[in-house]
Amino acid sequence: MDTTAQLLWGILFGGIGLGYFIYGKKQRAVVPLLAGIGLLIVPYFIVNIFILVITGVALIILPYFIKI
Repeated sequence: MDTTAQLLWGILFGGIGLGYFIYGKKQRAVVPLLAGIGLLIVPYFIVNIFILVITGVALIILPYFIKI
C-alpha cells in the first residue's frame, strides 16, 4: 500500500468533490451533489490505488452523462 499516492489521489478527488458538491448545492442539481459527496467519501474507504482512481474518475465523469 502506497500511502503517498493514496493521500495525493484523495486530495485531488476531494478537491474536485468539493467543487461538485458546492455546484450541486447552488444549482439544486442532484447528480453533481451526490457525485461530490461520493468523491469526498470514497478515498477514506478504498485502499487499493487502482480501484480508487477508477472509482474517482467514474464519479467525475458521471454528471456529464446523467442529467437529472
